Amino acid sequence: MTAEGYDAELRDENEYVAGLYTRLDAERALAGDRHAKALRAQGNSPLERDAEVRALAREVARLNVADNGLCFGRLDATTGERFYIGRIGLFDRRDEFEPLLLDWRAPAARPFYVATAAHPENMRRRRQFHTRGRAIAAFTDEVLGRPAGGESGDAALLAAVNAPRGEGMRDIVATIQAEQDEIIRLDHAGVLVIEGGPGTGKTVVALHRVAYLLYTRREQMARNGVLVVGPNPAFLRHIGRVLPSLGETDVVFTTTGDLVPGLRVTVEDTPAAARLKGSLDILPVLAAAVADRQRLPEHPIELELRDVTVRLDAETAEWARQEARASERPHNEARAVFTEIVSYVLTERAAARVGRGWLTRDDREAWANLRADLTAELAELETFTAALDELWPILTPPQLLAALYESPERLAAAGADPVLLRADGTAWTVSDVPLLDELTDLLGSAQADDGATERARRAEAAYAAGVLDILVSREDSMDDEDHLFASDMLYGTDLAERFVERDTRDLAERAAADRDWTYRHVVVDEAQELSDMDWRVLMRRCPSHSFTIVGDLAQRRSPAGARGWGAVLDRYVPGRWLYRSLTVNYRTPAEIMGIAAAVLAEFAPAVRPPESVRASGVEPWSRRLATDDIAAAVEEFVREEAGQPGTAVVIGPPWVPGAVPAAATKGLEYDAVLVVEPEAILADGPRGAAELYVALTRATQRLGVLHRGPLPPALRGLAEYGSGQPRWPAATPERQESR
Repeated sequence: MTAEGYDAELRDENEYVAGLYTRLDAERALAGDRHAKALRAQGNSPLERDAEVRALAREVARLNVADNGLCFGRLDATTGERFYIGRIGLFDRRDEFEPLLLDWRAPAARPFYVATAAHPENMRRRRQFHTRGRAIAAFTDEVLGRPAGGESGDAALLAAVNAPRGEGMRDIVATIQAEQDEIIRLDHAGVLVIEGGPGTGKTVVALHRVAYLLYTRREQMARNGVLVVGPNPAFLRHIGRVLPSLGETDVVFTTTGDLVPGLRVTVEDTPAAARLKGSLDILPVLAAAVADRQRLPEHPIELELRDVTVRLDAETAEWARQEARASERPHNEARAVFTEIVSYVLTERAAARVGRGWLTRDDREAWANLRADLTAELAELETFTAALDELWPILTPPQLLAALYESPERLAAAGADPVLLRADGTAWTVSDVPLLDELTDLLGSAQADDGATERARRAEAAYAAGVLDILVSREDSMDDEDHLFASDMLYGTDLAERFVERDTRDLAERAAADRDWTYRHVVVDEAQELSDMDWRVLMRRCPSHSFTIVGDLAQRRSPAGARGWGAVLDRYVPGRWLYRSLTVNYRTPAEIMGIAAAVLAEFAPAVRPPESVRASGVEPWSRRLATDDIAAAVEEFVREEAGQPGTAVVIGPPWVPGAVPAAATKGLEYDAVLVVEPEAILADGPRGAAELYVALTRATQRLGVLHRGPLPPALRGLAEYGSGQPRWPAATPERQESR
């Protein structure tokens, strides 16, 4: 194509895209107007209208995010038709809703991602736009079937992977590759495992799969929403803009440390404790810890009623305990059974003694009244309540678990390993969260089921009925038969419900605050780190077992983490989960991946590293320094990188100023990475080797290593700083231009 022809086509494309933005603005104005009207009417509307308001708010948000990069490509079919591809679908309302822009998730848009020269999918050309604001700055063409010289479809991809990184992960909607697209559109409603090495895009593929599922199964998924579980808060902040940029907001982002509402835990256990708490072997320990709190009196407890004293002995308590346990109710709810049996025995004994000499067995009504009076008196007796609290206490998960950790005797009674003993039982760790969640089911509600809620509801209805009676009495004095009276419209319960406070939170807020919320789909990232107990929590959160699981077994650092996907999933979905792998590294240049692969070969020789899609031309380097020089070298790195586009990070031990641990960078990426003291990272055994592998594969452009002692053998391929290397990682003009 000549320069003149290119410029003419660029003008034509900009004219078409300008028309799309006109349509977008019209749609946005219409949706905004409808949303405003619904908000104004909401105050006097029934509760169901809240759903309409939220749906309109989501539509406005979807149209707003589409403004950035609305249209990013075009397909030319062999039939002569043209299809423009974008973030959302737009239609010409004047022409029987003729499509002006195809949503990237629509089946007709799929060739944009999968067509190749060998398999053109009935397409002859794929055009990719490079936009700036609302204008197309440039475009690249790929001729399908018989590619012409000089035309390549790799330009958009390489531009994206070479671009400086910003504060968060970007969507890849314009550059999805064929192997990624196959996974995104996979028609499988159950569990899907996506495994891939560093930089293969498994996280962003999983997020685009969520957007695709929400597009194709909106009715099934919208009501319950989606849960995304990540390894740490920094990772969640990093990925948090991807789904909103695709117009999807009904998503809860959390870590395993936040899965119990009200808790936000980041502290990790020792490896031994984490391994023990993460194993399913902890389940009988928890059950035994609960059973240990269901006690028998060592000595009979005397209870003084008005006319008689009765004794609660071990035999009575044992019968009541057996009946309560046999009910299979959670501990707190089974207390009602325990109380009922004990009360029955004690009142029978008391009635027999009180009625002796003046009541006969034939006087059944008198006996029934006497037992009822004694039961009421017993229930109000403080010493009886204290006895119940001692023998069958109402417990919360934090109370029980903290008391267990703080007591060697309770640990021994529950058959627990003494490694769990600690001075402060409430110093929660991430490994405690699934245990607290498990105890929520074992214990049940801490509110005694005494009918208080129902009584309160009835009282509110009675009060409302009284208000209604006043209204009706006033209406009785009216003789106009044409009036529609309050009595024609309402019952007392109806009026009471009018004053129930509405929950105006959006779906994500409501779901995050509700431990019993069940999601329609769950995404688990860095899934190799989750313990068996973590998986129990997540499976409870999604009874349909619809999961997208993302991980890399080679990067596992948790002693309680997965060693194989089958060991995790066959317990829940035997033979019904799919496995897909990603093999191309879009993040890490070949020069850096070569060094990281040597580390991988040391601790996981059977794992094949992903193949980098590009080389950067910049070799990673190492620099040996004295201890006193480390801080100055780190400061120099930070100062030099501050003048470069993109992001940078220092990864190293806690004593290095400004350094973060490798574990905190999992799933993240930076333009430049400085790894300090790799031998100190490796000192943590297999866990340390996995962390060093993570640290080395965070860089998209530049990698440097600072060390005091000799380099570990796997890193001896690094060039020494100063041996023909560019100056400290500042980019040369040539490198800047290539980026």
